[in-house]
Amino acid sequence: MADAPEMDDLVQADDPSFQHVMACVFGIQQHESRTYLVLLDNPGSTVEELADELDRDRSNVNRSLTTLLEKGLAERQRRLLDPGGYVYQYDATPLPEAKELLHDALDGWVESVHEAIETFGDE
Repeated sequence: MADAPEMDDLVQADDPSFQHVMACVFGIQQHESRTYLVLLDNPGSTVEELADELDRDRSNVNRSLTTLLEKGLAERQRRLLDPGGYVYQYDATPLPEAKELLHDALDGWVESVHEAIETFGDE
């Protein structure tokens, strides 16, 4: 499995896509940012529905969703089924909120770089 894109990948990109920005800033895999974008267009999806839409194995989609949940980019609700049992449905964090998370994460990174520059040579 390829590593998540690094921040320097983003800095060197001439015209990064939103998916690339998400992957770099949040330290997630490209397929996880793709899962977010598909989920954004398909709210209330189950793992099975996402797996079909993404043409990926359900276990891989589950792992992507776990990462998105941990990063605050998705929410999960349990829906009871009529014959009994339940299924989980997922919703992407609304785009304005995801953009705010991106701005906050990027601002934090920039601040840490500025601090590193200022403290250089103080050792």
